Amino acid sequence: MLRIWAKVYKEEHIAAQTTYESDEKFTYANFFKYLAEICGSLDIPTPVLLKTHLFNYAKFNHVVFRPRDFMESVDFEKLVLERLS
Repeated sequence: MLRIWAKVYKEEHIAAQTTYESDEKFTYANFFKYLAEICGSLDIPTPVLLKTHLFNYAKFNHVVFRPRDFMESVDFEKLVLERLS
């Protein structure tokens, strides 16, 4: 089972959060799909996914997206995705 906790931070506080759950097996090939569905549920734009984001998620079980990672302007400080066991 796949579970990802997504948090949107504004002024160093959690402004919005959601937990993405799926019965499918986690694969890095589908990570952008997970990210797009999470951002859709939070009603925020989807950030650009770079290889460094995937490496951080693989190594540290979380990844941080800053406003510079989005093509559109956003009104929050960061989007954090954290793997839940």
